[in-house]
Amino acid sequence: MKPISFKRHRFPADVIRHAVWLYFRFSFSFRDVEELMAARGVDVSYETIRCWTIKFGPLIARRLKKRRGAPSPRWRLDEMVCWIGGKRMYLWRAVDDEGEVLDLVVQRRRDTEAALRLLRRLLHNQPVEPETITTDGLLSYGAALDRLDLRHLHRPGRLRKNNRVENSHLPIRRRERQQQRFKFQASAQRFLTSHAAIYNTFNTQRHLISRPILRRFRAEAATAWAAAVA
Repeated sequence: MKPISFKRHRFPADVIRHAVWLYFRFSFSFRDVEELMAARGVDVSYETIRCWTIKFGPLIARRLKKRRGAPSPRWRLDEMVCWIGGKRMYLWRAVDDEGEVLDLVVQRRRDTEAALRLLRRLLHNQPVEPETITTDGLLSYGAALDRLDLRHLHRPGRLRKNNRVENSHLPIRRRERQQQRFKFQASAQRFLTSHAAIYNTFNTQRHLISRPILRRFRAEAATAWAAAVA
């Protein structure tokens, strides 16, 4: 991968990298990141930080995604309601059985065409073929899978059976509350796509592993981040 160019920016590259990392890694607002940078002696406005996240966030996310290994072939799909710009929209998401976010798409509808769009994105972008596709009881999933000749992989179930993807909505809800809801569909799609790649890199499920393994996972995540922002 070619190095990221930070030319024509007044601040050093390390400052930009750190500000972008803070915003996507933690549930901080732009003003929170501005305060944290000021505490380190860096006088930068929140509006400048916002521009950095828009310019470099998607680029870093794509580079992180390229470095990730192949996910599990057992997929879990779900949709969640989001109010964006005062309008009711649906965030369609897919994770594997380990909780890694595979893809997401913000759409206005909750029907077969919307489910079909998510499935086609998954089949086109993922490096593995699915073995099972677990969803809730929404009939649109079954209709979409029929059109793709994948009905034999479908495992419809209730909330408990699809608990992995339901729990994976929680980080999104936290960011939604912190931002006082998303304002535009395009900006929500851009932010959530970037957030998903960075979340996958740093999410360790620390309650399931020992302290030495946690330290190793954190070191691997830091190495992946350093390589992606180089």
